[in-house]
Amino acid sequence: MSFASASTSLFPSRSHLPAPPPPAPALDILALQSASRVLHAQFLKDAQAVPDLGDMISLPGGQSSALYSISPDDSRTPFQKTRLIKIPAEAFRFFGSPNVDARLGFLSEIERVFLTINNKMVLWNYVEGNDLETYTDQQDLIKIVKLVKPKPGVFIDEINYVLVICTLFSITLLGVSAQDAPGPGDRTGKGIKLYETDLSLKSLDVEITHVVGMSDGRIFMSGQDGAVYELHYQEKEGWFGKRIQLINHSIGGVQSFLPLIGSQRSPDPVEVVIPDISRNLFYTLNSASVITVYQPLPNKSLHQAQTFANLCKLAQEKAPGSPALTPAAFKIVDIHPVPSEESRLGIYFVALTTNGVRLFFGPSIVSYGYQPISNDTRTYRQLQLIHVRLPPSNLLHPDEQSQGYVAPRSSYASHAPHSSRPYVLSSIERSWYSEGIMLAAQLDETGDKSHIFGVVPDLPRIGTFGQPLPQQPSQLGYSSLPAPQRPPLAERAVMLSIDTSAWDIIPVPRSGRDALINSIRGTDSQNPSLLNELAYQFLQPPQQILVLASDGIHVIVKRRALDWLKDALEEAHSQTKPQPIIDFRDRRTCAMLLALASGNTFIDAKTQSASGTLTTLPSDLSSFARTVFCDCGERPVWAERTTYGSADPTGTAIYSGRREGLVIYFSRLVRPIWKNKLTKPGPGGLNISNLPEDLLIMVKNNLCALKDFLDKNPLLFHSSASELTGARATAAADQEAWKAEQHSVAELQALLGRTIEGITFFVLLNDHRLGELISRADTETQKLITGLTFEDFMTTDKGVAASRALVNAVIDQQIGQQIGVDTISDILQSRCGSFCSTDDVMLYKAKENTRRAVETHTAVERQTYLTESLRLFMKGARILDFDQLREVVGDYQQLDFAKGAIELPLHCAQAGDADGRGLEYWHSVPDSSLTDSDPRKEFWERRARCYDLVLDSLDVFEQKTAKGGQDAERARAHAYELAFVSMDEMFHCRLYEWLIGRRLADELLEMRPPYLEAYLRRDPPALEKYQLLWQFYVKDGQPLRAAEVLGTLAESVDFALLLPERIECLTLAVGNAKSHPVAIGGQHESAIAFLTDLEEKLEVAQVQLETYNALCQLANPQASVELRERLDLLDKGLLNVSELYQLYADPFDLPTIKLLILHVSQHRDERLVKEIWSKLVDDIIESHSPADAADKLQRDVVLLGQRFYPSDAAFPFRHVASQLATFQLTNTSTLPPGWSARILVACGVPYPEVWEVMHQMYESQIPPFNTQAAITTLAGGICVLLSDWVEAAKRSSSDQLPVARIYSAVDQYLQEATDQATRDGYERIRRELRRNW
Repeated sequence: MSFASASTSLFPSRSHLPAPPPPAPALDILALQSASRVLHAQFLKDAQAVPDLGDMISLPGGQSSALYSISPDDSRTPFQKTRLIKIPAEAFRFFGSPNVDARLGFLSEIERVFLTINNKMVLWNYVEGNDLETYTDQQDLIKIVKLVKPKPGVFIDEINYVLVICTLFSITLLGVSAQDAPGPGDRTGKGIKLYETDLSLKSLDVEITHVVGMSDGRIFMSGQDGAVYELHYQEKEGWFGKRIQLINHSIGGVQSFLPLIGSQRSPDPVEVVIPDISRNLFYTLNSASVITVYQPLPNKSLHQAQTFANLCKLAQEKAPGSPALTPAAFKIVDIHPVPSEESRLGIYFVALTTNGVRLFFGPSIVSYGYQPISNDTRTYRQLQLIHVRLPPSNLLHPDEQSQGYVAPRSSYASHAPHSSRPYVLSSIERSWYSEGIMLAAQLDETGDKSHIFGVVPDLPRIGTFGQPLPQQPSQLGYSSLPAPQRPPLAERAVMLSIDTSAWDIIPVPRSGRDALINSIRGTDSQNPSLLNELAYQFLQPPQQILVLASDGIHVIVKRRALDWLKDALEEAHSQTKPQPIIDFRDRRTCAMLLALASGNTFIDAKTQSASGTLTTLPSDLSSFARTVFCDCGERPVWAERTTYGSADPTGTAIYSGRREGLVIYFSRLVRPIWKNKLTKPGPGGLNISNLPEDLLIMVKNNLCALKDFLDKNPLLFHSSASELTGARATAAADQEAWKAEQHSVAELQALLGRTIEGITFFVLLNDHRLGELISRADTETQKLITGLTFEDFMTTDKGVAASRALVNAVIDQQIGQQIGVDTISDILQSRCGSFCSTDDVMLYKAKENTRRAVETHTAVERQTYLTESLRLFMKGARILDFDQLREVVGDYQQLDFAKGAIELPLHCAQAGDADGRGLEYWHSVPDSSLTDSDPRKEFWERRARCYDLVLDSLDVFEQKTAKGGQDAERARAHAYELAFVSMDEMFHCRLYEWLIGRRLADELLEMRPPYLEAYLRRDPPALEKYQLLWQFYVKDGQPLRAAEVLGTLAESVDFALLLPERIECLTLAVGNAKSHPVAIGGQHESAIAFLTDLEEKLEVAQVQLETYNALCQLANPQASVELRERLDLLDKGLLNVSELYQLYADPFDLPTIKLLILHVSQHRDERLVKEIWSKLVDDIIESHSPADAADKLQRDVVLLGQRFYPSDAAFPFRHVASQLATFQLTNTSTLPPGWSARILVACGVPYPEVWEVMHQMYESQIPPFNTQAAITTLAGGICVLLSDWVEAAKRSSSDQLPVARIYSAVDQYLQEATDQATRDGYERIRRELRRNW
C-alpha cells in the first residue's frame, strides 16, 4: 500500500480546517453548585430548627411539663373559625318522632357525615352541601356506623371501602365504591355508590360498642362485655370457616403471655378502640382507664401485647402534687396514635384525660439524646409512660375572647392575658390530635354549648430561629424543669366556643399531603420535624379541622405564621403604617413577605385548591408587601478581619434579610424534590418517575411566580443612594457587602431559572414516556440517569450529560415516528432553553440532513445534504458528545464522505479543547499513564478519542479500497490528503504512530511530513522511534544529528539492545560523524570532539565485547550465579574501563582483558603491567611442558605484541624480553638460539630496539645473565638477531642499517665468543656487511 498520492500537494498548498467558533455562554455549573450549597445549608437549618417531639419530652428530669403561652386576642390566636356548614333541612325531617335515637359522625374517607335516626341512615355530602343519600334497609336500631378498608380479593374492584353497620342484634357489611368526581371550587369530590354484599350476622349475643378496621381489611370490635372480637369474612364458605363469623379473642387462651402492668384485665366495657395503622396495632380503652395494646397476627390470631392499668398512680409519680392528677378526677377519655414519621424517638400514642392531661407512651428511654427507634411492625417493643403533659392553669374563658369567625383588625403585637375568669378543663368528651396540634371538646356548664380546647407547638420558644418571635406570657407547671440544651415542650393554648354540642372532630385531608411528606422523607435523614410548620407552610394548605355539631360542621383553621403576617400586612396597609411589621424584622419574615408579594399556591388559609392554582394578593397589597420586604430586609454588612502580618484586610459579607429570605423561600419550595432520585423501577422493567407530577407542577408554579417577581423588580437586591451614606471607608465596605450579596443572589436566580426549566423538561419527558426514553440510551447512560437526584440533574456535569442524552432520545423518538425535529425542538427551546440550546437544535437538524442523505438516491442531493450536515455539526461541535460523534462519523464512512469523516472529528478535537489544555498536557506530560489527577488529562483524552475516529475512518476506507472500486479509492486518497494537511501536531503524532504500526515507516521517511521529526524526538523514548529518527536525519542530509541519535541509542539503558547491536550503533555513529561536512555552521571543532568521543566509546565497547566473549568461555552449566549475572549485565549496557577492570578483568583474572583495558585507557602503571605479564608467562610455564610452553608463549606473546606494541601501558617489551630470555636460559636444550629475539621481532618491535635490549642483558652481568652459559646463550641470540636484521636490510632498501655500529659490535662479540657456531655466525655477518655495504 502506498499513500504517496495523498501528499502530492502537501507543501505547496495547505487547506486549513475552519477554526472552532468561540464558545457560547456555557452553563455555569460552579455557580449552580454554589447556589445549591446555599440551599443545603438552609435545609440543615430547617432540619435542626425544631426538635423532635420525643426530644422535648425526654429531657433528664423533665418527666412532666406545663409550659404554655396563652393568646388572648384573635390576631394571634392559633386557630380561627372560618365558616359553618349547616346540616341540610331535609335531614331533620326524620327527627319528627319524639322517640328518636339519633347519632352523627364523620366518614371522612368518602367525605360524608352519617346521621342515624333509629333504623335509618342518611349520608350527607358536606363538600357538596345539600347532597343526601339514605339507607333504610335496616330493621333494627342502628348503633354504630364505621367505614373500613376491604380485604383484598373478596369484592369487585370498584369496591374500595366497606361500611360496617351494627345494631343491637346484627352486623351488616355494605360495599362502598368511592371515586373522585369534580367538586365545587376547583377541587375534587367523592362520588359514592353502595353495594349489597350479603355479608351479615344476625342474633348476636353481645352488643358491639366499637369497630376498628386495619390496613389489610381485618375488622376488630369491642363488646359491651369488655371482650375483643374479630369480624372475619371471606369470599366463599369453606371447610374450615364460614363466609362471615365473629371470633372472640378474649377467651380460648389467646390472652397476652406478658404480665400486665398493674391489675389484671377489668371486665369494664371498652369505651375507645383506636387503630395505629403505621405500626399495625390497635389500642383499647375501657371505662376504668385501662389501656390495652393489641397486635394482629396471621391466621385470625390476635396478640395482646401489653396492658396499662393504674395509670393515675403512674402519672402522679411523674408529676407529684399536681391537682390535675387526683384519683377522683382522673379518667382517660381518648387515645391518639402518634405516627412513626412524627416522632423519631418512637412515641407510640398519647392518652387524654377528661381534664386535659396528656400521657405520652413510648419505648424505654435509656439515655439522654436522640436514639432512632425501629418501626418494624413484626416486632413489638414494650412501652411505658414517658411523659405527663399537664393542662394550663390560666386558660381564658371563651366568653372573654372574640367570637367572630374572622380576626378583627387589631395591633399586630400581642397582649398580656388577664384571668378574671380562668377556665378549668373537667369534662372533655372527644378530641383530635396530629403533629402536635390538638383540639378537645367539652360541654359548658349549661350543657348547650361546646368549649374547644386547642393547643399547638409554640415554635418561637421550642425552635432555634435566631431572633425569636414576640414572646407571650407563660406559666410553668408544678414540676421544676432544669434548663437543658434542648428546649422543653412549649405550646400555645386557646379556648374556642361553638353554640351546640360537638359530636366528632376530624381533619380535612390536604391534597398532595402524602406525596409531599413521602418526597421529603425520601430525601435523606436530615428532614425538618413535622412540628416545624414554617418549613412546610409554602408547600401545603393550612390544616383545617371539621367539628361536627348539632347545627352543622364548624370549619376551624390552624393559623400559620404566614396567615398571621398576611393579616398584619392587611391591617398595616389599611392604616398605611408598616412599622408594626418592620419591628418584627427577621429573615423568616422576609421569606414570608416574599411569598406574599410574589404569590403562592397556599396563601389563602380559607380555601384549598386541589389543582395547586397560584394565589396572589391584590396588586396594592402585593406592592405594599414588596415595600415592607425591602424595609424589613435592611442591607448587607461587610465584616472585616485583618490577618496578622498582612496589610490587606479581608472580610466576609453578612447578607441582608432580603437575600436570606430568598434563600429560605427558595429552599423550602424545592426541598420535596431536591434530593430525591429522578426515577424508580416500574412495571415491565422500565423506569418511571419518582417525582409526583402534581408536586412538580405545584413547585414549578410557585417558582415561576417567584422568578416573575424578581424579574419585575431587578433592583430588589441593589443599594439605594440613602444606603451608601457615611464615611468613605464605610461606603467602600458597604459596596463590598452589596457586591457579595448581588453575586450570591445572581447565583440563586440562575439556579431558580434552571430549576424551573428542569421541572418543565422532566414533565415533558414524562409526557413522552420517560421509561422508553431511558431505555433508548446505552447501558452506562441508563445507570447514570437512574442514579441521579434532581439536584444532580440541575447542577452537575452528569446531569447535563443525562439531559442531553434524554433530549437526543426524544428527538430520535420523533424522527422514528417520521415527525420533523422543528416542532419538538421549538417546544424544548421555548420551555426549557438551558436543556435544548440553539446548538442542540443545530445538531438535530444536522442529524436530519444525514438521514436525508441516506434516503436520497441522487448523488448531487446526497452531497448537498452531507455538506450541510457537516456544516451544522461543526457549528455545534462544542456540545456534540463522543457517542453522537462516533455515530455521525460512522454514517459518513458508510456514505464514503471522506471530508466529513476526517474533518469533523478533527474539528471536534479542537472545539472540545478550545483553551488548549489538552494540548498543553500532551506537551508537558510525555507518559499519560503516570498521571491520573491532572485536570488537563480529561481534555487530552477527548482529543485522543476524536483522533481515533479519524484513524478508524482511514482504516475503513482502506478496507473498502481493498475490495475494489474507484469511488472507494478516491475516498481513501482524499481522506489521506485531508489528514496530512491538518495543522494539528498532536493528531499528526497519532497518525504517524498508526502508520508505523501498519509497517509504513519507510513511506513516512520518504515523505518526511512536517511533524515527523518532532514525533520521533518526543518522549517517552522508544527504540523504534530512535531507529527511524537517525534514518530520517540521514535522508535529510544531517549526518551529525544522525550520529548523535545513534550514540544516544547505543548508550541508552531504556532499550533492550544486545551488546553487538550497541557496537553496531556506535560504529554507524562514527561513520555518520566522519561524513559530516567540515565547514557547516562553524561546528568543526565540536564535531571533531564528538567524533573522538564516539571512537573512544567504540573502543571501550569492543573491549566489553571481548570481555563478554572471554567470560562466555568460562561459563558452563556449573557456572556460578554471580558469573551468569555479570554476563547479563555486560549484555545490557555499556560500561566504562574502570567498571570492566573492577567487575570483570580483575575478579575473573583475565590477563588479556587487563592488558586490553590498559591499552585502551592508556593507563601507565609499570608495576601493574609487569605483574600481569609475569603472571601470564608464569602461568603458561607452570601449566605446560617446556616444549609446549615455548609454543604457547610464542603464540600468545606474538598476538599480544602485535596488538599492543608500541604501547608501554600494555606491552612493556623490555620486561617481556627479559621474561622470554630467562625462559630460554632455563631451556637452552629445547629452544633454538635467537628464540626470544625472533618472538620480539614478530611482535613488531624494530630490530634496533630488540638488539638494544638484548645487548643490555648481555652487558648487564645481573642474574640470571651473569653466568658464562647465559652470556653464551645471549651471544647466540644476538648473532641470530643481527643475521636476520642484515638479511631483512638486504631485502628492503627502506631499512636503514647502522653498518659501522654493527661491524664494531661484531668485533667485540667475536673477541668474547666461546662457542664456535656463534663465532662462525658473526664471521658471516662481517662478510655480508663488507660485501653489501
